[in-house]
Amino acid sequence: MPHLLIFGLGYTAKRIAASAEALGWSVEATGSGGTIDFADRTTVLGVLGRASHVISSVPPDRASGFDPVLDRYGHRFGKAWYGYLSSTGVYGDQKGAWVDESTPTIAETGAGRRNARAEADALWVKLGARVFRLPGIYGPGRSALDRVKTGKARRIDMPGQVFSRVHVDDIVGGVVAALTGNAPKGAYNLGDDFPASGNAVTEYACALLGVDPPKLETLEEADLSEMARGFYAENRRVANGKAKRLLGWKPAYPTYVEGLANLS
Repeated sequence: MPHLLIFGLGYTAKRIAASAEALGWSVEATGSGGTIDFADRTTVLGVLGRASHVISSVPPDRASGFDPVLDRYGHRFGKAWYGYLSSTGVYGDQKGAWVDESTPTIAETGAGRRNARAEADALWVKLGARVFRLPGIYGPGRSALDRVKTGKARRIDMPGQVFSRVHVDDIVGGVVAALTGNAPKGAYNLGDDFPASGNAVTEYACALLGVDPPKLETLEEADLSEMARGFYAENRRVANGKAKRLLGWKPAYPTYVEGLANLS
């Protein structure tokens, strides 16, 4: 029986765990919803010793820049299959251009934000992991529909600004395809087929809910957090052809239209 160890049982990883268990896999995990204490070195090393597959969804430490999983346990992965949930933020700002897995990351160019994430991404790739680069993740309880309902939705006046996004179920589909299909090592972009503006997504969510969209604001008027402003400072379209070719992956929600309709 395949045995999967997940470091960091968060929003997405919980669904990966459930899907693996449905296939008959044994799953253990660290994190608040997991069964193992990350700091319990003896127990973690014991699980690593019998794990056939390892996935980390733990981001690098913001203060030190170190990846806590690799720093503490990476030397004990052995012959296990291992993967890493990363971010398409590693590509930095591309001024709306398309990027794929051959596009240099900011770890290679030395420009852009999220350098700790890009450095961790590069290290996992170098170690031979399957690295899943994820754009904006949405799904049950975490979507434009929820932001509209809670009054947190914004429309920012930035013509030409686009983002890629992915439904959490499609991440699970891609990761499980890699787990079960002997996927080649390397990076995979798991994003939908239709990069679009945040405004378009918000407006569609409002239409589904039968409410008026929020007013259009400039970036200055919106008074966003530093993290949110950094998000709007980047503009790119993420191509997903490699995942489709090598994983046999096809998003169930190829655009935000199908994805939000499923959640409404």
